[in-house]
Amino acid sequence: MLIEALTLQLGYNATLVAIGAALLGVAAGATGTFLFLGKRALVSDAVSHATLPGVGLAFIAMVALGGDGRSLPGLLLGSAVSAGAGLLCVSWLTRRTRLTEDAAIGAVLSVFFGAGVVLLTVIQTMTAGRQAGLETFLLGSTAGMLRADALVIAAGGALVLALVIVLRRPMTLVAFDPDYATARGLDTRRIELAMMGLAMAVTVVGLKVVGLILIVALLIIPPVAARFWSDRVGHVVMLAGLMGGVSGYAGAAISATAPALPTGPIIVLVAFALFALSLLAAPGRGVLAALLRHRRFQTRVHLRQGLLALAQGQPIYERLTLRLMRRAGYVRADGVATEKGRAQAGRAALDERRWEMLRGDPRHEAAAARYDGLTPLDRVLTPDQITELDRGLGPEGAA
Repeated sequence: MLIEALTLQLGYNATLVAIGAALLGVAAGATGTFLFLGKRALVSDAVSHATLPGVGLAFIAMVALGGDGRSLPGLLLGSAVSAGAGLLCVSWLTRRTRLTEDAAIGAVLSVFFGAGVVLLTVIQTMTAGRQAGLETFLLGSTAGMLRADALVIAAGGALVLALVIVLRRPMTLVAFDPDYATARGLDTRRIELAMMGLAMAVTVVGLKVVGLILIVALLIIPPVAARFWSDRVGHVVMLAGLMGGVSGYAGAAISATAPALPTGPIIVLVAFALFALSLLAAPGRGVLAALLRHRRFQTRVHLRQGLLALAQGQPIYERLTLRLMRRAGYVRADGVATEKGRAQAGRAALDERRWEMLRGDPRHEAAAARYDGLTPLDRVLTPDQITELDRGLGPEGAA
């Protein structure tokens, strides 16, 4: 059944939900990249929690106007207004008071979320609101999603993604170096507000699918996972969007196969699985790659120490060093140096003497700073410079 869900064979509504969740994930991942790179990830938390009172007020207003209060566009509009107010509060508190941004975020987050919980409690006492189901906006729910709701979510996600593509260059510049962006003539305050506005839009659009509590994870986890794979901003944005899209699509498909499971948490768990995979297996920054680099470094250290011991005629007592030397063909099983080992030991000793002379020469101060006992000298100096060093060693040292 999971294969059918992944191949969009579980019906029209399930297909719409999966596509809408995928577009939402792509938009959230791409947008969250700029928040993450600009070290403003917590702002998305404040924005998401600030949407709750807007949902409650929108429901009350629609009921007062004679509606049933459950119109998704109306609820999203109310949440957008509330989230915008929360965003402006954070910006005002940060700029006009001595509060740091994290303190302002904490204040806005707690006050707005508390107000939203109070409004939900009031709504449950209303005759028109006893079966409102607004609590699904906390963790997300697609069980009661209609075709129109799915189209609204998909269209909103696509629009946010288009805006991210248009604004990616100024947002990248502001995220990395706002002072330089100001010197270039960019209005950093407006760009930051646009960045926060896109995060707000993703949050509002994703309320029905992921919920206001978990939308933060969809904004932050894909960029964090993508950062393990690349150092280029453009690649990180694309990878974050891809991981967000896969999380939304796979999470919605898995949830469709088990209706008792909530969609939002499943999407977040899929995103976390991609993060765990990136943490472990990314070739540049992953844990396994770091372990392999450390292992290779240890091997180089042991081989260097073993070769220098051979050059000085000293016995090798370290078992690991001896084993690595035998594996490299530098010594025999009884510990006696091979022809290859003696040649490499001579080169290591000569290289060490060259480095010693280089570190005492003020003309090569910059090159001497790169000494770590492992880097071959021919990677630092030109052949002519090495020849000049060898003249200083004398015939005996050069030999």
